[in-house]
Amino acid sequence: MPIQLPDARQLSDEALHVLRLRALRGIELGFSEVELAELLGVCHETISRRWSSYRTEGLEALPGRRTGRPLGSGRSLSEARADRIRGLIDDHSPAELGIAHALWTRRAVGDLIRKEFAIEMAERTVGLYPRRRGYTSKVPARRPRKQDPDEVGRWLAEDYPAIEGRAAEEGGEVLWVDEVGVDADHHPGRGYARRGERATMEVPRPHIRANQITAIGNEGTVRSMTYKGSLDAAVFLAFLAGLIEASSRKVFLIADRLQAHKTPEVLAWVEAHRGRIEVSYLPADAPERNPVEYLNNDMKGEVNKAGLPEDRGTLHARILAFMNHLAGVPRHVVSYFLHPEVQYAAAINI
Repeated sequence: MPIQLPDARQLSDEALHVLRLRALRGIELGFSEVELAELLGVCHETISRRWSSYRTEGLEALPGRRTGRPLGSGRSLSEARADRIRGLIDDHSPAELGIAHALWTRRAVGDLIRKEFAIEMAERTVGLYPRRRGYTSKVPARRPRKQDPDEVGRWLAEDYPAIEGRAAEEGGEVLWVDEVGVDADHHPGRGYARRGERATMEVPRPHIRANQITAIGNEGTVRSMTYKGSLDAAVFLAFLAGLIEASSRKVFLIADRLQAHKTPEVLAWVEAHRGRIEVSYLPADAPERNPVEYLNNDMKGEVNKAGLPEDRGTLHARILAFMNHLAGVPRHVVSYFLHPEVQYAAAINI
């Protein structure tokens, strides 16, 4: 959780004076007013005024006494009303409260305040309330709308612990499996461009894509196989055969509910090799519960970071290099299980 700075109005006169000096020195060193405001926990307009005064009148222009309104004065929401808004945000999505937004943004919170208390507030002012109560803006996790929370709850409380228990009793290992397609024209991040112009990048033609299926364990095990075209039963069976051949222990494999994972051919093969492998399935529409998803995201970010590959061979070579690196660094594989959504499967207590 990010460190919450105290409101500057709660500081002593001496501390405020030091804060003002640090802000001025920061500007002299090249920091922007916005950066300094975020770092010091003050309003950037205040820093701007102090800097203007300092440039024209020197340090004597700095106020010797505190200025501005007392803490909490002039706020549109009382503490009780602000706590009410916080409770609604914690326990509900915007849609559940009749707010036409996908996420809790400043505009959505403003609509909620208007609905609850008939108070109109500027978006900038609205943003102060979540920040004071420890909220920060984050990239949202994607969660399928059809996901059944009861099914996910049973998986976490009953199904997975049972699988883990059987694996321990039989001296087996639990592995998770998933597939990914890596595109040669995908680049993770942004690039600089002149104001008003778009950042562009040259991409290979024709479109180049490589597919991989990977299984990992919470002790650092990693097994992978690249393949052409779409995943079907034949490809999945080839991967399963290689998986049990490479393992000296019985494999308890956890997969999603992709049709190729549970065709009659696959189910018959698994039953015929029951002494070496069992396959269980994650709850429907719950990809975030599969730790391989986080490996896949990591690989997509790393493969093309040094520049887009020009041909399929280069793309495959980069994928292989990434996987070879993982195989030599088990703790990196273990780290995927530390994501909050898959900590249930971690080998260590979180």
